[in-house]
Amino acid sequence: MPTIAIIGAGPGLGLAAARRFGREGFSVALVSRTQAHVDALAERLGGEGVTARGYQADVHDAATLRNALAAAADDLDTVEVLQFSPVPRKDFLRPVLETSVDDLRAAAEFSILGAATAVHAVLPRMREAGRGSILFANGASAATPNGKVAGTSVAFAGESAYGAMLHDALEPEGIRVAQLIIPLAIDGGDPLFASDALADRLWGLHAQPGPFRTTVGQDPV
Repeated sequence: MPTIAIIGAGPGLGLAAARRFGREGFSVALVSRTQAHVDALAERLGGEGVTARGYQADVHDAATLRNALAAAADDLDTVEVLQFSPVPRKDFLRPVLETSVDDLRAAAEFSILGAATAVHAVLPRMREAGRGSILFANGASAATPNGKVAGTSVAFAGESAYGAMLHDALEPEGIRVAQLIIPLAIDGGDPLFASDALADRLWGLHAQPGPFRTTVGQDPV
């Protein structure tokens, strides 16, 4: 049974993606900073017939992230899909003139180095198998800088560049790398941005080849 590992799993998009991939026969590794939270989600999914386990890891702590993904592969199966979608901290969302060097450093560690750590943890087995998907879910500032949320704008731009380069390098090997830009609030009332609808989009990015970036509400570019 293939496994999807969801970094930053929570009760919104993370849970919806777990259900969507679970319906397709995937087991689910739920990764977040709080073990009790992902254990509760795993129990909920188990009651719905989805094989799921929770793993504690902090995106800022590379060792815990690597260990969580290694444990998931041992407990469940090879991670065939990696979803990197942790929610940025509030201090990454300050106006540019209020954003310090330390804020930028932390944001980059979160979005760029955290993403790279997760990718490097699962990529060797994907390349050995000749298949897999790496999915990035980001807000609009990943595509268009927003001075009101400077930390994420800078860090998401780096994450996007990293993902785009991975897309070009890994596509010939049968490994899909894609980014879903979500420009409006999730579950804010617009059905396009409901968690279940976004989970369907993530499944489609895994299942069908296409461009690196897709923006919800726009044509793919």
